[in-house]
Amino acid sequence: MNTHLELQLKHWLEIDPDPKTRDELLSLKAEGNETELAARFAGRLAFGTAGLRGVVGAGPMRMNRLVIRQTTAGLGQYLLAQVKDAASRGVVIGFDGRHDSRTFAHDAASVLTAMGIKVRLTAKVAATPLVAFGVKHFEAAAGIVVTASHNPPQYNGYKVYWGNGAQIIPPHDSGIAACIDKAANEELPWLEQSEATKQGKLIWLQDDFYQDYRRGVFHADVLQHKTAPERVSLAYTAMHGVGAEMAKTVLKDAGFTQVYSVAAQEKPDGDFPTVKFPNPEEKGAMDLVIAEAKQHQAMLACANDPDADRLAVAVRRDDGEYQMLTGDQVGALLGHYLLSKAPANQRLLGTTIVSSTLLSKIAKAKGGEFYTTLTGFKWLTNVGMQRQSDSNKFLFAYEEALGYTVGSMVWDKDGLSALVAFAQLTAELAAQDKTIWDRLEQLYRDYGLHLNTQVSIALKPGTPDIGAHLRANPPESIAGMAVLVTEDLKSAERRYADGRREIIELPASDVLTFHLEGGARVIVRPSGTEPKIKCYYEVVEPMKASDSLADAESRARTALDAFVSGHQASLPK
Repeated sequence: MNTHLELQLKHWLEIDPDPKTRDELLSLKAEGNETELAARFAGRLAFGTAGLRGVVGAGPMRMNRLVIRQTTAGLGQYLLAQVKDAASRGVVIGFDGRHDSRTFAHDAASVLTAMGIKVRLTAKVAATPLVAFGVKHFEAAAGIVVTASHNPPQYNGYKVYWGNGAQIIPPHDSGIAACIDKAANEELPWLEQSEATKQGKLIWLQDDFYQDYRRGVFHADVLQHKTAPERVSLAYTAMHGVGAEMAKTVLKDAGFTQVYSVAAQEKPDGDFPTVKFPNPEEKGAMDLVIAEAKQHQAMLACANDPDADRLAVAVRRDDGEYQMLTGDQVGALLGHYLLSKAPANQRLLGTTIVSSTLLSKIAKAKGGEFYTTLTGFKWLTNVGMQRQSDSNKFLFAYEEALGYTVGSMVWDKDGLSALVAFAQLTAELAAQDKTIWDRLEQLYRDYGLHLNTQVSIALKPGTPDIGAHLRANPPESIAGMAVLVTEDLKSAERRYADGRREIIELPASDVLTFHLEGGARVIVRPSGTEPKIKCYYEVVEPMKASDSLADAESRARTALDAFVSGHQASLPK
């Protein structure tokens, strides 16, 4: 073992508080596994706008108790320097049902209280939206939730909210990261829980806090449209996460009596024994809840991901089978429904650059104000806060990866309140003897059938830089369709085919968007660190009066397949 690595290992072993991870490193050393040790000490797990996320294990490149303590000390330093009353406003901390989450959350609390910062710590597992809610509810300086959301069982994460209740955005991410680097080279503060509680620095959030969130959902202005909830039947799964108790409660409060929970997936279990991958977007993840729905002939099969900030929905078809809705379909349905109920001073909606354009067209037709952001809910909610006013309050935002926020009680995606809203939409349609499919078809008849897909391409070594190639050789047509508008977020410029140019008011990002004739669109996001690019495609197929939904979907699918293959063939190899 080289001397530098040996010194790094020695130092880490001296300060690691966890016998389990110390033994893990000592075993690697005893095995002579220098390659693995070098990987563990190749740097630090990077802190960014999404906080930390990684595989649980020993060393600075993994999620463990020492990394959590160092990260929290850095966050505490940053808060004390940036927020004058941070100590008294404090930090809200919650955690999910993964094996290490409780320990990590408790460690974070002991570090912050030792720094003189008040901590409100959930006494039991909590859905991620409850922590975001808690930051606003208590007017805290920040929030921490220990969760890896829908990642595989071996992962965990550390997500940070700013005092406005939204995820952090620049420059806070880099500011916190710099403080973490400093804290990692200093003695870490620590205060035992019993002493912190005695001093009044550690406050345990008991059931009354969970009831505050529950009452918030019940009284939310956007969730007061309670048309015939008794007509809706739905199956639900928490996917071995933390959402079941609150999901069933808020549905019951809203009058939904036919709710069938998947018992095998109801309790938090960090092993996720019945799913290969606890992400409702993954093939097979919804099998048990769909089976539950079939057993009861329920209208809907609904799932929250393990930290309950996302919502997945499958809807029963006429043939009795269930079909998953895409995030874009749920987003358009919810946006249209909420906008149809909203008062004149609450009509602000948003989505991300890679989501469907359908909601923007609905908003324009229905008198809503619409905005678009970079990908990520941190942008959707922070921009939503900036854009809203007393005369036009925030109503709804979504991203295609199954994330929705309904109203402004929670400034992050919230799979629980979104579940209530979707059930209420279904109930209103049922009272009119209509289905979700009827509403979706009507939206497609009014605005065109929007079909979206994503392709991720692994590139070979030596392949030209795709972004640089497209900027140097801007296409005039793609797959036989003329390029009408090109948007380059790297230069913050929108260029029209007739030569006009406009400034784009979004943060700089290596993203190219091509808008084509007929409403088609492709977004290209080359990676600067990996030989990979992501392409997001959309086609818009008009529906004739004589069309069935199946006819239009078939045409759209054919057009999308041709579009994707034509575009992929045009990229440099």
